[in-house]
Amino acid sequence: MGEQDGLARRFEAHRDHMHALAYRILGTRSDAEDAVQEAWIRFSRRSDTSGVDNLRGWLTPWYSTR
Repeated sequence: MGEQDGLARRFEAHRDHMHALAYRILGTRSDAEDAVQEAWIRFSRRSDTSGVDNLRGWLTPWYSTR
């Protein structure tokens, strides 16, 4: 399994929480899904994700600044 697969598994484990949070902040399901996709792109493009121990905590502030 590649590193990208591991990142995807970590991300997917928090998808429901992230979608619910984004929906509460943004107000529509489509905007929430767009925000979750943007968060995935942002996370997956990081050159070093080893320092992200708490993915849920790392992603949560990003939604509030969107």
